[in-house]
Amino acid sequence: MTRGTLVVFAKAPRPGLVKTRMTPPLTPDEAAELYAHLLADVLRASARLCAELGLDPVLAVHPPEACAEIAARAPAGFRAVAQRGADLGLRMGWAVREAAAAGTSPILLRGSDSPALGRGVLEAALAALREVDLVLSPDRDGGYQLAGLREPVPGLFSHPMSTSRVLEETLDRARTRGLRVRLLEQGFDLDSLADLRWLALARSPAVTELCPLTLAWLDQQNLWPAQGR
Repeated sequence: MTRGTLVVFAKAPRPGLVKTRMTPPLTPDEAAELYAHLLADVLRASARLCAELGLDPVLAVHPPEACAEIAARAPAGFRAVAQRGADLGLRMGWAVREAAAAGTSPILLRGSDSPALGRGVLEAALAALREVDLVLSPDRDGGYQLAGLREPVPGLFSHPMSTSRVLEETLDRARTRGLRVRLLEQGFDLDSLADLRWLALARSPAVTELCPLTLAWLDQQNLWPAQGR
C-alpha cells in the first residue's frame, strides 16, 4: 500500500524548449544545460523522498515523444507517462485524473524547477490532505511549487498558468467549488536568473543534498547574483 502519488512534471532539456526566460543572457544551449541539471537533481531527490514517504513516483513528460528519453534519465521506480493537453493547466488536470485512475490518493504535483523543495513540504502536504481537499505551496512569483489533491476536481487548473495570478486564480476556482484549502510554506521556482538569489539565500547542507548538480553547475558558471554571494 502507498500513501499516494507524486507526479513530477518534466520537459526534454532541449535548447529553445526550457528556461527560455533566462535567454538571454544565457544561450539556449546553456539554458538547456542548466535545466538538465535541475531535472537530474529533482528526479533523484523525488525518488528518494517517495521511497521514504511511501509515494508512487510518476514522471509526466513533455513533449510526448520525449517520454522514453526522459524515462531513461530517471532513477529506477518511476513510471513515465506522456503529458496530455493543449496547455499546462489541462495537462495538470489530466495527470491528477490519470493518477486517481490508478487507485492512489492523494495526488501531489510538482515541477522540475524547484530544487529546494524537500521532505518537509511533502510531509506537510500529506498531513494536511487528511483534513482538506487541496494544498498549495506558493512560490515567490504568484504561482506554486507544489499542488496536492485528494481527488480530481474538474476545471480547477483551467486557467492561464504562466502569470503572476496563478495562485490567486486557482484559489478562486477552489472556493467556487467548495473545496477546503490549506496553504503550505512558501518556496521558489527558478524561472529567471534573478530567481537564483533565492537559491543562494537558501543554500545549506540540506539544500545541497537536494540539488548538488545544479549548485555545482552554477558555481562553475559563476552565475550567482552579486547580492546572493
